[in-house]
Amino acid sequence: MGASEPVVERENETGAQVREENAEEEEEEKPVDFEEKVIQMKSNGARSENRNDHREEILLSKFHRLNPTNPLRIVINGPNNRVSNPSHAQAQRPPSHGQAQRPPSHARAQRPQPRSVPLPTPQEQQPVTLNSRRYTNRISLFLFLLHLLFAIALVCFLVFKGIQALIQGSDSEKRKVKRHLTHFLPQVEAAALISITLAFAWQKAFRQWPTFMIHFILWGSFLMSLSAGILLLCFQQPPSDGVGVCLVAFSVCNSLYACWVNRRVKFCSKILSLSLEPASKFTDLNHPTYYMLGAGFLWMSVWVLAVIGSLNFYFPPLIISALILSLAWITEVLRNVVHITVSRVIALYYLRGMQSSTHFCFLRALTRNLGSACLGSLFVPTIEALRIVARFLNLLEGEDEFLFCCAHCCLNVMESIFRNGNGWAYVQIAAYGKGFVMASQDTWALFEKQEMEELVDSDITSSICFLTGVCSGSICVIVVAAWTHVVHQSFTATLSLLSFFIGYLLTRVSMAVPHACVSCYYVCYAENPENRLFDNSIKDRLSLIKSNRDLTAPTPRLSSKRPRV
Repeated sequence: MGASEPVVERENETGAQVREENAEEEEEEKPVDFEEKVIQMKSNGARSENRNDHREEILLSKFHRLNPTNPLRIVINGPNNRVSNPSHAQAQRPPSHGQAQRPPSHARAQRPQPRSVPLPTPQEQQPVTLNSRRYTNRISLFLFLLHLLFAIALVCFLVFKGIQALIQGSDSEKRKVKRHLTHFLPQVEAAALISITLAFAWQKAFRQWPTFMIHFILWGSFLMSLSAGILLLCFQQPPSDGVGVCLVAFSVCNSLYACWVNRRVKFCSKILSLSLEPASKFTDLNHPTYYMLGAGFLWMSVWVLAVIGSLNFYFPPLIISALILSLAWITEVLRNVVHITVSRVIALYYLRGMQSSTHFCFLRALTRNLGSACLGSLFVPTIEALRIVARFLNLLEGEDEFLFCCAHCCLNVMESIFRNGNGWAYVQIAAYGKGFVMASQDTWALFEKQEMEELVDSDITSSICFLTGVCSGSICVIVVAAWTHVVHQSFTATLSLLSFFIGYLLTRVSMAVPHACVSCYYVCYAENPENRLFDNSIKDRLSLIKSNRDLTAPTPRLSSKRPRV
């Protein structure tokens, strides 16, 4: 008996194992039956509640006895409630004889488990920094440097040709070069010196008497351009008469514009005086202007020699036209370098309350932000000029349907282009080191967020700076034309145009300081209207515009409403 007891115990253990395996196999097959019963219960809605409750209790009791690895239990419990896998010994247990012929039942009943899909997370925005070290608009920077290299090479070559003609040329060539040097170069140098002197005088006067200077420039540019045109007409020479007619026509348009924006002068002078207040805190703010005007004067002196030398080379008109375009781009870059320098100094004062170094900001504008200055110098004047033409057509559309469609189409195109390239972008270029296009888009988005589009469009600061250059150019025309008519009448028209061009360009370099201050005031206000450095001037003006109580002449814009008359 004692020897047979262990055998019985082994048989009992073996039978228990077989029963456990059969029970597990039944439990693995039960989920399918359980699911069918649940579906059947849902379809039989007419059964009594007691019977349903009884069956549900039975099914739930069976569910609780399911294998933890059963797919149905995993699905219902969810991915967070999964139990640990069975032990290694159970996983390596040899299958029984009935299970060897077929795959496991859980493989047949297994359904695709729901995967937890991660929620889309917003892309992290790049942190805005005031000390960006990357170079902006490198392609335009490369193109400008390449153009500057070719311009320097061309100017040096043409100066060499002029010296060669003066030394080794024939007698006629020598007399021709000497005549140009005697009656051409002094007038141009005088025009440059007069324009530089006027530039500093205008800037000083704008700081002291902003309201008076706005009125003075609006009507002074009209009087000066009209006087220069009449003077040229009095010489009674066909070339000078053509230049005189252009100046008289411009003076008439200037007077009409002064009448149209007369009601905007008060607010413009107020913003100008407020924006120039921080400039008094930086005693060296004009130093970049000195550097750029000095560089511009030296380049123009050599440039004039190149123009004289081009008269002794092939295709003089074509070469002189290329030299004029190159001079315009270079001087516009000089102006925008001053604009970006002053914008960074003033913007850091508004945004962070910092008194930064003007010298450091100037070096930054000459290096890291020079590409944006080059790109803006190439496109902003063209875009603004075409935008003015589109708005002028929109004002004159009348009742003609064709002109109405053309005017609105042109205005739509120019407004779309203006969003991607405008003069307001220089503030964010200077402050955050953005590219020109991105800065233009972000700045205009700020204006749209604060509903300031109509307000900034009605600002006449850029027009005042433009008319200041026209006023200086007209004064240079009066002086140079009178001088040239006395010494050499045949050069009167040519030197009149050239002196006007030089006077305008050099004056605009100096007027970049007040223009940058006003731009910073608008853009920094749009970024943080609650800044304690701003008063309620813009807020009150916006409330007048929104309530249609603003009596100023409307600026044509794309909107569902027609402009107010």
